[in-house]
Amino acid sequence: MAVPETGTKAVTIEHGGPSEAHADPSLFGVLDATVWVSIAMAVFIAILVWKKVPGLITRGLDNQIAAIRTRLDEAKALRAEAEALRDEYARKIAGAEAQAQAMLAHAGEEAKAVLAKADADATELTARRARMAEDKIAAAERAAIQAIRAKAADAATRAAAAIIAEKHGAQADKALVDKTISGLGRLN
Repeated sequence: MAVPETGTKAVTIEHGGPSEAHADPSLFGVLDATVWVSIAMAVFIAILVWKKVPGLITRGLDNQIAAIRTRLDEAKALRAEAEALRDEYARKIAGAEAQAQAMLAHAGEEAKAVLAKADADATELTARRARMAEDKIAAAERAAIQAIRAKAADAATRAAAAIIAEKHGAQADKALVDKTISGLGRLN
């Protein structure tokens, strides 16, 4: 990128400026600015050493190192504690999963047992109701047979009475009574 000209020209040797180089001031021709800066630095460093600044810096750095070591040790301890907690919780999770599996298996077994018991109870109930129905049918049959026998006995009695009334007279009754009385004497 080119710098636009503003109408002024830099003062250089090419443009009519001073052609001599600028001389460094010096004291006695030997002590120039570089020597003075070196002397000032040496005095400054001597003052720092005299005031024991390097020891302070070293102690400060040592304290920082100790603090960092302490923090690192704490971090190691915290990491070990975190790993122990992680392992403990992993064991607890594994135990909980195993316990959940056992509970699930136990619940399945209980469900099977309940179903088997319900099936057995239903079978027993069906058999009991069938026996009760059979007993009711047998009782009804016995009652019907007794009713039929009672009606047959009643009909036979009426028929016998009618036959006896027709065929036996007073004379036949007297002979039958005498015969029965004489048979009673032999029994005793």
